[in-house]
Amino acid sequence: MSKSIKQASVPDEIIMDKIYFIRGQKIMLDRDLAELYGVETKRLKEAVRRNISRFPADFMFEMDKEEFENWRTQFASSKQEFKGLRYAPFCFSEQGVTMLSCVLNSERAIAVNIQIIRIFHRMREMISTHKDILLKLEQLENKVSNHSEDIRLIFDYLKQLLSPVSGHRDMIGFNAHKGSDC
Repeated sequence: MSKSIKQASVPDEIIMDKIYFIRGQKIMLDRDLAELYGVETKRLKEAVRRNISRFPADFMFEMDKEEFENWRTQFASSKQEFKGLRYAPFCFSEQGVTMLSCVLNSERAIAVNIQIIRIFHRMREMISTHKDILLKLEQLENKVSNHSEDIRLIFDYLKQLLSPVSGHRDMIGFNAHKGSDC
Protein backbone atom coordinates (compact mmCIF):
# COMPACT_ATOMS: atom_id res chain seq x y z
CA MET A 1 0.00 0.00 0.00
CA SER A 2 1.44 3.36 -0.93
CA LYS A 3 2.21 6.09 1.59
CA SER A 4 -0.55 8.47 0.39
CA ILE A 5 -3.21 5.77 0.68
CA LYS A 6 -2.13 5.05 4.26
CA GLN A 7 -2.35 8.77 5.03
CA ALA A 8 -5.86 8.89 3.56
CA SER A 9 -7.23 6.61 6.26
CA VAL A 10 -9.81 8.60 8.20
CA PRO A 11 -11.69 7.28 11.21
CA ASP A 12 -15.11 5.99 10.13
CA GLU A 13 -16.82 8.12 12.79
CA ILE A 14 -15.51 11.30 11.17
CA ILE A 15 -16.91 10.26 7.81
CA MET A 16 -20.22 9.18 9.35
CA ASP A 17 -20.55 12.58 11.05
CA LYS A 18 -20.29 14.19 7.61
CA ILE A 19 -23.25 12.29 6.18
CA TYR A 20 -26.46 14.32 6.28
CA PHE A 21 -30.06 13.55 5.39
CA ILE A 22 -31.43 16.08 2.90
CA ARG A 23 -34.29 15.69 0.39
CA GLY A 24 -34.95 12.18 1.67
CA GLN A 25 -31.47 10.86 0.96
CA LYS A 26 -28.10 10.50 2.61
CA ILE A 27 -25.62 13.01 1.20
CA MET A 28 -22.18 14.44 1.77
CA LEU A 29 -21.27 18.08 1.21
CA ASP A 30 -18.63 19.35 -1.18
CA ARG A 31 -16.64 21.07 1.58
CA ASP A 32 -16.51 17.90 3.71
CA LEU A 33 -15.48 15.77 0.74
CA ALA A 34 -12.83 18.32 -0.28
CA GLU A 35 -11.41 18.21 3.23
CA LEU A 36 -11.33 14.40 3.21
CA TYR A 37 -9.69 14.35 -0.24
CA GLY A 38 -7.16 16.99 0.74
CA VAL A 39 -8.20 19.52 -1.92
CA GLU A 40 -9.82 22.95 -1.81
CA THR A 41 -13.60 23.06 -2.09
CA LYS A 42 -13.20 25.48 -4.99
CA ARG A 43 -11.08 22.91 -6.91
CA LEU A 44 -13.56 20.11 -6.22
CA LYS A 45 -16.43 22.24 -7.55
CA GLU A 46 -14.39 23.19 -10.63
CA ALA A 47 -13.72 19.51 -11.38
CA VAL A 48 -17.42 18.72 -11.00
CA ARG A 49 -18.48 21.61 -13.25
CA ARG A 50 -15.98 20.49 -15.93
CA ASN A 51 -17.59 17.04 -15.82
CA ILE A 52 -21.18 18.03 -15.04
CA SER A 53 -22.61 15.38 -17.39
CA ARG A 54 -21.31 12.74 -14.95
CA PHE A 55 -23.48 14.16 -12.17
CA PRO A 56 -27.22 13.84 -12.85
CA ALA A 57 -29.67 15.12 -10.23
CA ASP A 58 -29.72 11.83 -8.30
CA PHE A 59 -25.90 11.95 -7.99
CA MET A 60 -25.48 15.61 -7.05
CA PHE A 61 -27.59 18.68 -6.41
CA GLU A 62 -27.04 22.16 -5.04
CA MET A 63 -28.95 23.12 -1.91
CA ASP A 64 -31.71 25.61 -2.55
CA LYS A 65 -31.77 28.85 -0.56
CA GLU A 66 -34.12 27.56 2.16
CA GLU A 67 -32.17 24.30 2.65
CA PHE A 68 -28.93 26.27 2.77
CA GLU A 69 -30.20 28.67 5.45
CA ASN A 70 -31.63 25.81 7.52
CA TRP A 71 -28.37 23.90 7.25
CA ARG A 72 -26.32 26.95 8.21
CA THR A 73 -28.39 27.61 11.32
CA GLN A 74 -28.41 23.96 12.41
CA PHE A 75 -24.86 22.88 11.67
CA ALA A 76 -22.71 25.99 11.32
CA SER A 77 -22.98 27.77 14.61
CA SER A 78 -19.47 29.15 15.05
CA LYS A 79 -17.96 31.94 12.99
CA GLN A 80 -15.17 29.66 11.82
CA GLU A 81 -17.74 27.24 10.42
CA PHE A 82 -19.19 30.02 8.26
CA LYS A 83 -15.88 30.28 6.46
CA GLY A 84 -16.50 28.97 2.98
CA LEU A 85 -20.26 28.98 3.39
CA ARG A 86 -20.99 31.97 1.23
CA TYR A 87 -22.38 29.71 -1.49
CA ALA A 88 -24.80 26.83 -1.26
CA PRO A 89 -22.85 23.58 -1.22
CA PHE A 90 -23.07 20.74 -3.70
CA CYS A 91 -24.65 17.68 -2.10
CA PHE A 92 -23.43 14.29 -3.31
CA SER A 93 -25.39 11.07 -2.95
CA GLU A 94 -23.56 7.78 -2.60
CA GLN A 95 -23.48 7.46 -6.40
CA GLY A 96 -22.17 11.01 -6.70
CA VAL A 97 -19.37 10.25 -4.25
CA THR A 98 -18.48 7.22 -6.36
CA MET A 99 -18.44 9.36 -9.50
CA LEU A 100 -16.09 11.82 -7.78
CA SER A 101 -13.39 9.14 -7.81
CA CYS A 102 -13.46 9.35 -11.62
CA VAL A 103 -13.17 13.13 -11.58
CA LEU A 104 -10.60 13.43 -8.78
CA ASN A 105 -8.01 10.90 -9.74
CA SER A 106 -5.52 11.17 -6.87
CA GLU A 107 -4.62 8.12 -4.79
CA ARG A 108 -5.97 9.84 -1.68
CA ALA A 109 -9.34 10.55 -3.34
CA ILE A 110 -9.63 6.94 -4.47
CA ALA A 111 -8.73 5.58 -1.01
CA VAL A 112 -11.17 7.91 0.77
CA ASN A 113 -13.90 7.10 -1.76
CA ILE A 114 -13.48 3.38 -1.11
CA GLN A 115 -13.80 4.02 2.62
CA ILE A 116 -16.89 6.20 2.15
CA ILE A 117 -18.59 3.62 -0.08
CA ARG A 118 -17.92 0.92 2.54
CA ILE A 119 -19.49 3.12 5.22
CA PHE A 120 -22.58 3.74 3.07
CA HIS A 121 -22.82 -0.03 2.53
CA ARG A 122 -22.58 -0.74 6.28
CA MET A 123 -25.26 1.88 6.94
CA ARG A 124 -27.58 0.14 4.47
CA GLU A 125 -26.91 -3.21 6.18
CA MET A 126 -27.70 -1.70 9.60
CA ILE A 127 -30.97 -0.26 8.29
CA SER A 128 -31.84 -3.63 6.77
CA THR A 129 -31.09 -5.38 10.06
CA HIS A 130 -33.28 -2.93 11.95
CA LYS A 131 -36.11 -3.56 9.49
CA ASP A 132 -35.77 -7.31 10.13
CA ILE A 133 -35.92 -6.74 13.90
CA LEU A 134 -38.98 -4.50 13.55
CA LEU A 135 -40.68 -7.14 11.41
CA LYS A 136 -39.99 -9.82 14.04
CA LEU A 137 -41.34 -7.56 16.79
CA GLU A 138 -44.47 -6.90 14.77
CA GLN A 139 -44.95 -10.64 14.26
CA LEU A 140 -44.47 -11.22 17.99
CA GLU A 141 -46.94 -8.45 18.78
CA ASN A 142 -49.53 -10.08 16.50
CA LYS A 143 -49.04 -13.43 18.22
CA VAL A 144 -49.26 -11.82 21.65
CA SER A 145 -52.40 -9.84 20.84
CA ASN A 146 -54.20 -13.08 19.95
CA HIS A 147 -53.43 -14.40 23.44
CA SER A 148 -53.84 -11.16 25.34
CA GLU A 149 -56.24 -12.55 27.97
CA ASP A 150 -53.85 -15.39 28.86
CA ILE A 151 -50.89 -13.01 29.03
CA ARG A 152 -52.82 -10.54 31.18
CA LEU A 153 -53.66 -13.38 33.61
CA ILE A 154 -49.97 -14.39 33.73
CA PHE A 155 -48.94 -10.80 34.48
CA ASP A 156 -51.59 -10.53 37.23
CA TYR A 157 -50.20 -13.66 38.90
CA LEU A 158 -46.63 -12.35 38.54
CA LYS A 159 -47.64 -9.05 40.16
CA GLN A 160 -49.23 -10.92 43.06
CA LEU A 161 -46.06 -12.94 43.56
CA LEU A 162 -43.81 -9.87 43.39
CA SER A 163 -45.91 -7.51 45.52
CA PRO A 164 -45.23 -7.49 49.26
CA VAL A 165 -47.89 -9.00 51.49
CA SER A 166 -49.93 -6.29 53.17
CA GLY A 167 -51.11 -6.46 56.75
CA HIS A 168 -49.48 -7.70 59.96
CA ARG A 169 -48.11 -11.20 60.12
CA ASP A 170 -46.87 -13.01 63.20
CA MET A 171 -43.22 -13.87 63.10
CA ILE A 172 -42.41 -17.52 62.77
CA GLY A 173 -39.51 -18.98 64.73
CA PHE A 174 -38.05 -19.00 68.22
CA ASN A 175 -37.88 -15.78 70.20
CA ALA A 176 -35.83 -16.04 73.40
CA HIS A 177 -37.49 -13.01 75.03
CA LYS A 178 -41.07 -13.99 74.40
CA GLY A 179 -42.80 -16.28 76.85
CA SER A 180 -39.96 -16.85 79.27
CA ASP A 181 -40.81 -16.59 83.04
CA CYS A 182 -37.27 -16.31 84.31
